[in-house]
Amino acid sequence: MRVRGGRNVYGVPIGILMLDTRFPRVPGDIGNAETFPFPVLYRRVPGAWVPRVVQEGDPALLQPFIEAARELERDGVAAITTGCGFLAKFQRQIAAALRVPFFSSSLMQIPLVAAMLPPDRKIGVLTIDARSLTREHLEGAGVSPAIPLVIRGLETEEEFSRVILGDEPVLDVEKARAEHVRVARRMVEEEPAIGAIVLECTNMPPYARDIQAATGLPVFDIQTLIRFVHAAVAQAGYPPPPAGMRMPEA
Repeated sequence: MRVRGGRNVYGVPIGILMLDTRFPRVPGDIGNAETFPFPVLYRRVPGAWVPRVVQEGDPALLQPFIEAARELERDGVAAITTGCGFLAKFQRQIAAALRVPFFSSSLMQIPLVAAMLPPDRKIGVLTIDARSLTREHLEGAGVSPAIPLVIRGLETEEEFSRVILGDEPVLDVEKARAEHVRVARRMVEEEPAIGAIVLECTNMPPYARDIQAATGLPVFDIQTLIRFVHAAVAQAGYPPPPAGMRMPEA
């Protein structure tokens, strides 16, 4: 067997564009490589501080993200995602600049989730800051205004949003966990028609199981989307049938 080289890195199917941050990355967080059962390749975008991405949606960041994505593409990744769901605002522009699939946000799962649910059900969206999540972000993620959403943010709490939005170096994980459960329960109690929950923030998956246990609902996040895409770009294959196995006739 002959193989061809040309790159410095191999065997990394998923590339991740990271914000320029210092807050803790616990297992489950997109910035913790132990989160994944397969290799991932990170690229930090200098100057992509949380306020510029979440609250400001600074268009000056578009080109740096494109350049970083192209670097990951040259390194040989098969698909690229990001470390912040608010980058859905730039989904179309970044995707158009690449040859490999690009998925900016867990919010891109909303149309799929809506198709799974009965028509009288709504989708609950938990975000780090509901005040900053706009129709522009949803449109970038391909979410139609016809899909009924219930959006709640963690900005009402004191630990998780303060640490992430303020880029603080210390996080009380159990306080953050309790906040996620509290906001999710309150959302479902206020809107009993919710049939599934989508977590916008890529720092929320460490608490997804707790949210599911508290609400009894399916929970989708950036990890469910990454695993879905990974399965498509890195098919595992199957062994041939054992010798002598009889196959059904056509």
